[in-house]
Amino acid sequence: MQKKITYSFDSEEEEAVRKELQQMALNGSYNTTSSYTPNSVMYPDGLISFVDRHMRYLRANPKLDPRMYIANLRLMTRTGSK
Repeated sequence: MQKKITYSFDSEEEEAVRKELQQMALNGSYNTTSSYTPNSVMYPDGLISFVDRHMRYLRANPKLDPRMYIANLRLMTRTGSK
Protein backbone atom coordinates (compact mmCIF):
# COMPACT_ATOMS: atom_id res chain seq x y z
CA MET A 1 0.00 0.00 0.00
CA GLN A 2 1.31 3.43 -0.94
CA LYS A 3 1.87 5.89 1.88
CA LYS A 4 -0.12 9.11 1.55
CA ILE A 5 1.91 12.28 1.78
CA THR A 6 0.48 15.24 3.63
CA TYR A 7 1.91 18.75 3.77
CA SER A 8 1.34 20.69 6.93
CA PHE A 9 2.20 24.31 7.47
CA ASP A 10 4.52 25.36 10.19
CA SER A 11 4.45 29.10 10.85
CA GLU A 12 7.59 29.75 8.80
CA GLU A 13 6.32 27.79 5.82
CA GLU A 14 2.90 29.40 6.02
CA GLU A 15 4.47 32.85 6.04
CA ALA A 16 6.57 32.00 2.96
CA VAL A 17 3.49 30.79 1.05
CA ARG A 18 1.51 33.86 2.12
CA LYS A 19 4.36 36.11 0.94
CA GLU A 20 4.42 34.39 -2.48
CA LEU A 21 0.67 34.87 -2.86
CA GLN A 22 0.92 38.52 -1.80
CA GLN A 23 3.65 39.13 -4.37
CA MET A 24 1.43 37.62 -7.03
CA ALA A 25 -1.46 39.85 -5.92
CA LEU A 26 0.73 42.95 -6.23
CA ASN A 27 2.04 41.94 -9.65
CA GLY A 28 -0.13 43.12 -12.54
CA SER A 29 0.83 40.04 -14.57
CA TYR A 30 -1.62 37.85 -12.64
CA ASN A 31 -5.40 37.91 -12.36
CA THR A 32 -5.79 38.10 -8.60
CA THR A 33 -9.19 39.71 -8.19
CA SER A 34 -11.19 39.07 -5.06
CA SER A 35 -14.06 36.64 -5.35
CA TYR A 36 -17.48 36.20 -3.79
CA THR A 37 -17.83 34.41 -0.46
CA PRO A 38 -21.06 33.72 1.42
CA ASN A 39 -19.25 34.21 4.77
CA SER A 40 -20.57 37.66 5.67
CA VAL A 41 -19.24 37.41 9.24
CA MET A 42 -15.58 37.27 8.21
CA TYR A 43 -16.05 39.21 4.96
CA PRO A 44 -18.84 41.80 5.40
CA ASP A 45 -18.46 43.07 1.84
CA GLY A 46 -18.91 39.51 0.50
CA LEU A 47 -15.43 39.39 -1.08
CA ILE A 48 -12.52 37.19 -0.11
CA SER A 49 -9.06 38.28 -1.19
CA PHE A 50 -6.92 36.21 -3.55
CA VAL A 51 -4.42 35.52 -0.74
CA ASP A 52 -7.02 34.49 1.84
CA ARG A 53 -8.87 32.28 -0.63
CA HIS A 54 -5.78 30.28 -1.56
CA MET A 55 -4.41 30.09 2.00
CA ARG A 56 -7.75 28.64 3.12
CA TYR A 57 -7.70 26.16 0.25
CA LEU A 58 -4.19 24.97 1.10
CA ARG A 59 -5.07 24.56 4.79
CA ALA A 60 -8.21 22.59 3.86
CA ASN A 61 -6.25 20.29 1.51
CA PRO A 62 -3.14 19.11 3.37
CA LYS A 63 -2.25 16.60 0.64
CA LEU A 64 -1.34 19.44 -1.74
CA ASP A 65 2.29 20.47 -2.08
CA PRO A 66 2.17 24.26 -1.59
CA ARG A 67 5.09 24.86 -3.97
CA MET A 68 3.42 22.93 -6.77
CA TYR A 69 0.08 24.58 -6.04
CA ILE A 70 1.62 28.06 -6.36
CA ALA A 71 3.48 27.08 -9.53
CA ASN A 72 0.19 25.89 -11.09
CA LEU A 73 -1.61 28.97 -9.81
CA ARG A 74 0.97 31.19 -11.53
CA LEU A 75 0.29 29.42 -14.82
CA MET A 76 -3.49 29.59 -14.47
CA THR A 77 -3.68 33.25 -13.44
CA ARG A 78 -1.08 34.68 -15.85
CA THR A 79 -2.61 37.53 -17.85
CA GLY A 80 0.05 37.86 -20.51
CA SER A 81 0.97 41.44 -19.66
CA LYS A 82 4.13 42.37 -17.82
